[in-house]
Amino acid sequence: MTQGESAPRSTRSRPTMREVAALAGVAIKTVSRVFNGVPTVDPAIVARVRDAADQLGYRPNLTASSLRRGDGRTATIGMLVEDAANPFSAALTRTVENVARARGVLVLVGSLDEDPARERELAQALIDRRVDGLVIVPAGRDQSYLISEQRSGTRLVFVDREAGLLDADAVVSDNRQGAVTAVNHLLKAGHRRIAYLGDRASIPTAAQRFDGYRHALEVAHIEHDDAIVRHLGSSEQAAITATEQLLALPNPPTALFTSQNFVTIGVLRALRTRGLQDTIAQVGFDDFPLADILNPGISVIAQDVEQLGRTAAEMLFRRLDGDDSPTHTVTVPTRLIERGSGEIAPEGPRHD
Repeated sequence: MTQGESAPRSTRSRPTMREVAALAGVAIKTVSRVFNGVPTVDPAIVARVRDAADQLGYRPNLTASSLRRGDGRTATIGMLVEDAANPFSAALTRTVENVARARGVLVLVGSLDEDPARERELAQALIDRRVDGLVIVPAGRDQSYLISEQRSGTRLVFVDREAGLLDADAVVSDNRQGAVTAVNHLLKAGHRRIAYLGDRASIPTAAQRFDGYRHALEVAHIEHDDAIVRHLGSSEQAAITATEQLLALPNPPTALFTSQNFVTIGVLRALRTRGLQDTIAQVGFDDFPLADILNPGISVIAQDVEQLGRTAAEMLFRRLDGDDSPTHTVTVPTRLIERGSGEIAPEGPRHD
């Protein structure tokens, strides 16, 4: 090849098992037994076959192999989350992946964007690819479309939210109590005008957190005020706009409970733009990167994402291993992390 000429594009197909067998000097069946991990194959032959495969660049077709196995397993599971870019979803996925990797199982991940139609579409796409099971953060309230798949043997575990109209295992955080803890913390600092900013009320976790917010105020004999409540979705910009509206009220809140991490970040941006981060108290639900190095640090109700993901993955693998006990829901506690923003006292006299 002369200078300036490009290398010819290869049109060669992938190396085959037959070619590996020929190079190693063994039968095709022996190559199959090596890559299926049959323990009775002579170690010297295993080494010869693997060396031949390396020379040829051969990779076994795991999907085809799984279809020939007696149990029909593909050594893959699917995971559907709200948004793979969200820190909560990313941490949840990584934990499930760690558990699966230890078992030699691959995790296929999709983002739902809180769209029930997309949930159905991606769940079915993963099932069509013969995943052994699914871990789902459901976007809709009706998962009955999975009943026939469940009866056919697809194992299902729901995480962060329980399934609707489907009897299935679930692992969830104690959202209501976490919200109660957040509001009580602001009440303890002396606040009585506490606003709520959160995700859409149609989302179960958001509804549970809003219920906890209202319950804490009710116990403290503080009348609920719709004027300082915003159900926004998970948009930072919507949170910024809502915060500006709240601060412009004739009687603005002195504290904010932000019940979703992107909402928390949007509110924080709005406060810092106005120089009010040291004046308006804030407690967020869900931790997020760099929350501890801001000034003041952001006080949060932290979910134990590692425990959520690990418990969900282990529950799924127990089902795959044959556990047929009744389905159940595991509730994981949350915890308050005090960093400064939630400990800001209201300006003026306290109302104890």
